[in-house]
Amino acid sequence: MPKSQKHKADARQSEILLLAWLASCVSVIAFLWYFRNGDATLYGDAVAHINIARRVFDSRTPGPLQLGTVWLPLPHLLMIPFLISMNMWQSGAGGSIPSMIAYVFGVVGIFRLTRDVPAGAGPDMRARIAAWIAALVYAANPNLIYMQSTAMGEVLYLTFFVWAVVYFAESMRGGTKSLTKCSLCLAAACLTRYDGWFLAAIMTACIVVRALLSAGPQNNQAPQWPQASVVKFVLIAAAVPAFWLGYNGIVYRNPLEFENGPYSAKAIERKTQSAGNPGHPGSGRPISAAMYFLKSAEDNMAENGWLQRGWVLALAGALVLIAGTLRLRTTTKPRWPLLLLLVPMPFYALSVAYSGVPIFVPQWWPFSHYNVRYGLQLLPAFSVALSGLAYPIIQWSASDRWARHGRVLAISVLIVASYATVWHAGPACLREAQINMRTRNQLEAQLAGWLSKLPPDSTLLMYLGDHVGAVQRAGIPLKQTINEGNHRVWKQPVDPDGLWERALADPAKYADFILAFEGDPVWQAVQDRKLHELAEVHVTGQARAVLYRTR
Repeated sequence: MPKSQKHKADARQSEILLLAWLASCVSVIAFLWYFRNGDATLYGDAVAHINIARRVFDSRTPGPLQLGTVWLPLPHLLMIPFLISMNMWQSGAGGSIPSMIAYVFGVVGIFRLTRDVPAGAGPDMRARIAAWIAALVYAANPNLIYMQSTAMGEVLYLTFFVWAVVYFAESMRGGTKSLTKCSLCLAAACLTRYDGWFLAAIMTACIVVRALLSAGPQNNQAPQWPQASVVKFVLIAAAVPAFWLGYNGIVYRNPLEFENGPYSAKAIERKTQSAGNPGHPGSGRPISAAMYFLKSAEDNMAENGWLQRGWVLALAGALVLIAGTLRLRTTTKPRWPLLLLLVPMPFYALSVAYSGVPIFVPQWWPFSHYNVRYGLQLLPAFSVALSGLAYPIIQWSASDRWARHGRVLAISVLIVASYATVWHAGPACLREAQINMRTRNQLEAQLAGWLSKLPPDSTLLMYLGDHVGAVQRAGIPLKQTINEGNHRVWKQPVDPDGLWERALADPAKYADFILAFEGDPVWQAVQDRKLHELAEVHVTGQARAVLYRTR
């Protein structure tokens, strides 16, 4: 390698290392702040993720079947090494580590994507400045900074999403290795969130169409991939959905258990409607559903209406610029792969409209926070859009150093002003958790105080699905509980010989203590058994909880 090229490669690597170090500092400092304030485990789903991972090895019936069906398994598998420690599990800190690592890789991925795609023959100073702007927009987002401090799966998925687009863009320049790397990132995304399945379908269609078009004699400038590489991409991209469908079919006797089973989003929606609550305004209306999703994305970017509209205009402007290059001969650096960053828009529009996935924002009916965090899926698109607009602005003033610096400063002011409004009001994702989980966390804190007083080796019968956080806070190993996970799910429709079912039939025979919540299976099992009641806990908005002693 010539000296000049080696120097450029070293400089590019130094930029990546510097960015990764800065992102790591932000990640650790933010985690320590939120952990100290007790915000890292506010989300009930975060607590559930932590305990799904823990029960794979800490259970009366341990094993991979403890991973369940509705949530995809990769986030839980990545948490397991960090949750072996009792302290890391009880505090919840172990569940945040994969998200923190993913945050750093995601920032680097955004930088790579925006540094390499806009430039012509190679990244120049203007592309590097635009890449730093994109990385700043992504890394400094207050909602992303909070979410990477939790055990939620959004940040992990965003990282696989971004890197899949990075390698997809590189593969469009004829890189066979990048094509394989893209398929592996897609497989990881498919194992993290169902968003990845939709992304995999879109990317696979693009690859197949591109391969067919490039095979024509009149398209010799298009990337030429070996047929075996294209086939391998398709097989890897399809492997995870096929595996999950097969797993559900074998274990649960229903390949779509995650979609229409008792714990699916559709089942939860039916339960909500049966309680007299109206359906989502976007149900059956994809356009309305898309508007709710876009509004949640705006809430993740700014709290001021004018600034929110500014981000949407920036996104629209970037789309116009990309569309303007589609007719140009840009086969060496095609920009159209950046359009894949918009894939979350149709996915969530369809999910809200037809799959029972609700998104509520405080500005629109019913004026509440619910799944606002899903709007973060458009953060990569917003980041790249602003850098895409910054690149030509910087290019126009390339000969005037001070004018270039002034325009970069103006863009930075927009970013700071937007995020300042978010920090002032509090990140929307944090407020969502605080509002929706306040009473639940109060109940679990009180229950943990009672459970921590139980004898160390006692056995507890409890339905863990809603309030496993009480056991976690009390530091009671899950193997000392008998819960709904201790039954053989492949025995349908019931398993009378399962540990869970036998314990419900005769609680005093199997458990020393029982924690029942009004209306749950344990509550129904202990009625009229004349057990000794130790404590009864009432929290407004939560089911009444009663702790019994059996013997």
